[in-house]
Amino acid sequence: MAKNNTPIFQKSFLAPKYWPFWLAVGIFRLILLLPYPLLCKIGLGLGKLFSKLSVGKRRSQIVRRNLQLCFPNWNEEKIESTLQANLESVGMAIIETGMAWFWSDKRIAKWSKIEGIEYLKNNAKDGIILVGVHFLTLELGARIIGLQHPGIGVYRPNDNPIMDWLQYRGRIRSNKDLLDRKDLRSMIKALRTGNTIWYAPDHDYGRKNAVFVPLFSVPDAATTTGSYYLLKSSPLSKVVPFAPLRNTDGSGYTVTIEPPVDFTDILHDKEAIAKRMNKVVEREIMLGVEQYMWLHRRFKTRPNESDKSLYD
Repeated sequence: MAKNNTPIFQKSFLAPKYWPFWLAVGIFRLILLLPYPLLCKIGLGLGKLFSKLSVGKRRSQIVRRNLQLCFPNWNEEKIESTLQANLESVGMAIIETGMAWFWSDKRIAKWSKIEGIEYLKNNAKDGIILVGVHFLTLELGARIIGLQHPGIGVYRPNDNPIMDWLQYRGRIRSNKDLLDRKDLRSMIKALRTGNTIWYAPDHDYGRKNAVFVPLFSVPDAATTTGSYYLLKSSPLSKVVPFAPLRNTDGSGYTVTIEPPVDFTDILHDKEAIAKRMNKVVEREIMLGVEQYMWLHRRFKTRPNESDKSLYD
């Protein structure tokens, strides 16, 4: 696996100009020492504050539009209640990212449980494409699974070298390695050697790396072509979906791992793979609609560049 680009700590990170950053990190870590029920109140409060800020209002419009596009049969009351719950989860995601990066293994285990871990244990030898859609709890979900079944994460390196180092260090806590999301060759190599890679097919990588297939009620949603290349290059690998969700009763988190999804009958059909993968994405999202990352412009890339933006 590619190790050359692993972020390393540099002495320059200790320069005075970075002291405010390290002070903020220190304060954040102190906050994370608080009891989990109190952290929930802080996180949800941050979400409410976020929704009232200008950036939050702009993002609210994106969330609302995504929900309207995907669920045209929902009435306005249902859309707005889901929107508000989602914005609260955005604030909680800040706290949950800190938990994933800084909490001890013991504390993570105390507040989480995994259902279906046997689907990873029993299929590990062939390599596993662990499909995790972009829930706001995704950082924590990867950490929870890693305690029992370490794998390899797929991520976008941060442009800020300090944040890139901190992000890498946090995400590697209970897993083996991280790969650049553009490094398809290393992903394939990892699968062929019996590793598990965390993979998200629900992001928009632009027209050159997209297949346009239905997602919910959107007829032409941009879905990454990576699913096709991974399955074509490692046909024995198993596609195993999982959903890391915050329990609504405040008792912590439940990661649900589902049985492998069979793609063997369509391994040479890029569009068919994309359609089936989007069905997997839909099913996972419906397990926790309020906790999905709707604030991204999910449908910004269009099959026809002249199409008017869905967000205008």
